[in-house]
Amino acid sequence: MKPTGTKLIAQNKKAFHDYFIEETLEAGIALTGTEVKSIRAGRVNLRDSYAAVDKGELFLIGTHISPYEQGNIYNHDPLRTRKLLVHARELRRLFGKVQMAGYTLIPTKLYFKDGRVKVEIGLAKGKATYDKRQTLAKKEAQRDMERAFRSRGRDE
Repeated sequence: MKPTGTKLIAQNKKAFHDYFIEETLEAGIALTGTEVKSIRAGRVNLRDSYAAVDKGELFLIGTHISPYEQGNIYNHDPLRTRKLLVHARELRRLFGKVQMAGYTLIPTKLYFKDGRVKVEIGLAKGKATYDKRQTLAKKEAQRDMERAFRSRGRDE
């Protein structure tokens, strides 16, 4: 029986801190067998990775997938460049935005969808330092409001 639904494997929280994510795109990823087994075990890190277009193809660079423990000679290089699978029309549109508007392609999530590994790529624009501070201040204010509502609810 084929698995259905989605299961989150890894999320790149640093991307949302360092970039404004304008839009997202789902892409497939070409992997070896031992890489899939490592991903199922949750041994993946998206922190310093990005996507780049090279010779008309999209590649994921800098993603660390730890070697599978029982993989012996079939193991892979943890930081190898992996090909992303997207439609040619989407690739041309993304490439145009990256070239002209100064955007970057950043992976935001890695997940299983119907048994296949998918990557969510975000079209991102870098944040300045004051933008990062502003985002942190908003989150802190939101947490304070939620705490106040919770404590107020207990008093009544």
